[in-house]
Amino acid sequence: MTEDAGRIVAVAERPFVAQRTAQSAEIAETITVVIACPRDIVEARQKGRVMAQELGCTSTQATLVATVISELARNILLYAGQGEMLLQLAAKESMCGIRIIARDKGPGIQNIAKAMMNGFSTSGGLGLGLSGVKQIADSFHISSKPGQGVDVELVMWLVRKQ
Repeated sequence: MTEDAGRIVAVAERPFVAQRTAQSAEIAETITVVIACPRDIVEARQKGRVMAQELGCTSTQATLVATVISELARNILLYAGQGEMLLQLAAKESMCGIRIIARDKGPGIQNIAKAMMNGFSTSGGLGLGLSGVKQIADSFHISSKPGQGVDVELVMWLVRKQ
């Protein structure tokens, strides 16, 4: 956890584990989905799942991508009312994956360290949302400034390029 220009920032990295071989490599596509109602969560999930499948990943990996998108989009609706999700195909060295960015202009998170703890919830849920997303992601970054919203950026490396 670091302090970055008045913003609290948490960063985590975990090693990449290759699953399958990608069919195509150089990628720069970005899909933006405005999150303002429950239908938008479904749309974002579907677009993320299609992206993952186009990379050639397993159905389990595509489901994990959809799960991460769903959790982040639900948080946007629940805590900020609206925001956006950006889904980007990502490539690095011999890896392909998906970068997911969730942004909102809501009230922000008062204590990121506490919000990242398993079991912590301000909505009465199980408290596995953000901490679960972090565990699924290969890299994870969250920043928030109270009163100005939350930005979450993560990457899931899914396949090796040919």
